[in-house]
Amino acid sequence: MLSSVDNLEERARNIVLKLLERGPKSSSELAEALEKHEIPAAIANHVIQRFTEVELIDDSAYAQQLVDASRRTQGLARSMVKRKLADKGLDQDLINQVASEISDEDELAVATEVAIKRLGQLAKLAPEVRNRRLVGFLQRRGFGSGVVFAAIREAEAHAVKSES
Repeated sequence: MLSSVDNLEERARNIVLKLLERGPKSSSELAEALEKHEIPAAIANHVIQRFTEVELIDDSAYAQQLVDASRRTQGLARSMVKRKLADKGLDQDLINQVASEISDEDELAVATEVAIKRLGQLAKLAPEVRNRRLVGFLQRRGFGSGVVFAAIREAEAHAVKSES
């Protein structure tokens, strides 16, 4: 007959597997989920450690995937990506390491791409209104003012080339 510890460990493994079926998760997110299911911390840590050893949990790969997806689909700046990673409970050293891989040129390229898309949607507005909204839009995605204005200049130059 299984002891209660074995039952809890089996339950914890099932919870982690079910969560990982839905998509990658950080070890911190999984620990929170196990805590919500009233799994003792010692058992939760053991199960998470075991899943990490067999590479079913990889915080580094998860962080990299999250960075790529955030920048590609949402057009987020480095600062917003760092915040998103922190919200997922990832280690600050890992966050800094992954964020340091985003160069200033990459930052400007993402901001420009987002600005070009948004500029098309704002084309019918007066230039002052369009620029004001574009600045706000890019700043809400975490871009600094230098990057924002450079991206807007490049987006406007792209729009002029497209019209010719």
